[in-house]
Amino acid sequence: MTVYALAQISITDRAAYERYQARFMEVFQRFSGRLLAADESPSVEEGRWDRDKVILMSFPDEAAFRAWADSPAYQEIARDRHAGSDGVVLLVKGLGGL
Repeated sequence: MTVYALAQISITDRAAYERYQARFMEVFQRFSGRLLAADESPSVEEGRWDRDKVILMSFPDEAAFRAWADSPAYQEIARDRHAGSDGVVLLVKGLGGL
């Protein structure tokens, strides 16, 4: 079943985050995910939002997400993401055949 990774972040160190961002696609493309959206200025339609950026990715299933997220290649670049941002990442299950 398709899963979606939804990240909402605040950028705390632009230089560190840009190092992460510069290598992200190189690593991401080795896996079976799809980058669906990455926006530093989303339109807030309801409620309050106190983050700087939202990122939405899809993966064929949770195993594919874990293969990417737990890979040594991603863990290496994720050091800069952790150093340069603060946020939450949600793993959301798709609806299947609906």
